[in-house]
Amino acid sequence: MAITAVEELNILHSTQLIIKEALGKMGYSEEMYELLKEPLRVLSVRIPIRMDNGEYRVFQGFRAQHNDAVGPTKGGVRFHPNVTEDEVKALSIWMSLKCGIVDLPYGGGKGGIICDPREMSKGELERLSRGYVRAISQIVGPTKDIPAPDVMTNAQIMAWMMDEYSRIREFDSPGFITGKPIVLGGSQGRESATAKGVTIMIDQALKAKGIPLHKARIVIQGFGNAGSYLAKFMHDSGASVIGISDVYGALYDPNGLDIDDLLSRRDAFGTVTKLFPNTISNRQLLEQDCDILVPAAIENQITMDNADRIRAKIIVEAANGPTTMEATRFLTAREVLIIPDVLASAGGVVVSYFEWVQNNQGYYWSLEQVDSKLKEVMVKAFENVYNVHISRKVDMRLAAYMTGIRKMAEAVKYRGWI
Repeated sequence: MAITAVEELNILHSTQLIIKEALGKMGYSEEMYELLKEPLRVLSVRIPIRMDNGEYRVFQGFRAQHNDAVGPTKGGVRFHPNVTEDEVKALSIWMSLKCGIVDLPYGGGKGGIICDPREMSKGELERLSRGYVRAISQIVGPTKDIPAPDVMTNAQIMAWMMDEYSRIREFDSPGFITGKPIVLGGSQGRESATAKGVTIMIDQALKAKGIPLHKARIVIQGFGNAGSYLAKFMHDSGASVIGISDVYGALYDPNGLDIDDLLSRRDAFGTVTKLFPNTISNRQLLEQDCDILVPAAIENQITMDNADRIRAKIIVEAANGPTTMEATRFLTAREVLIIPDVLASAGGVVVSYFEWVQNNQGYYWSLEQVDSKLKEVMVKAFENVYNVHISRKVDMRLAAYMTGIRKMAEAVKYRGWI
């Protein structure tokens, strides 16, 4: 299926193409594709906020709910200047796929606000967070749609959102949102869950390739929440982290980086490279020789423009959509094992589900229990996707989409929607 470069870089369009192919491979009808190719509902909101200087700014926000045939929708809220409605739609579909892959009773949701939190005060961020909840309060809730942290949002922002929702509903609602501080009903292990899930995927991928973990050389693009935790987990496991990056550049040392020192220097947004003079570009970092490359930053980082220069044996996608469809096919043909984002980064939603369950029960688990349950879920998910990859002779991304979309398609059929 030939596609143009512009189409390939549009994440909603490229997601729809893979969904169409996955449903076709499994024998579902064109009507099923027509239902699942777009979210069932998308809310666009305008949020007026008083800034610290007394002036008012109006922020644009979105909330997309892809499909609730399986259960309530679930997905993060991102604060970023480049948020678009198409991006939020695509990410809600990816959340549906993630939930299907790890067998959770959820559909996918996603939210976003066009803003730059790096240029806002704590008070402005709190007012924006509360304003967003007021704007979307009619379509979210513990049994409707459960938000969570995403790009440039954190436990504090989740706490403000939970408090605002509880005020609106006039009762305490910890199950409305996940990724909260522990003291407000958050789960042990939630903050590092995405990175812990990626760590489990790396371990499974290395076993599939026959590479011992202690001999693995790892490059991580991105040093935010997922990237920094992952670097620490890999370093402590005995692997050699030879490259990391942030928005300002990248650090590379074939003999391994001092991860503990870098973690002590990074700021709240994961910035550390500007403290060092000898940096390389993010693009150059992607092309370094390594065993495992982990794109943990933003989408469309590995394309047909640079795929022929990628020298990793394994790519584990901690970011959303870092590798385009054509690059995936090209690298798979070169026997590069790609663990796609909808599988690799599913640890976050798994532990968000654990948090929601704990909130509903009023009974909370230890970190050891959370980690044990997460590993069980993630290993099973990897095995299911890898088996489809081998048995159906499709790339890992298509295998993941086939695995992830099946549960939702079957729920749609049983409900009689299609």
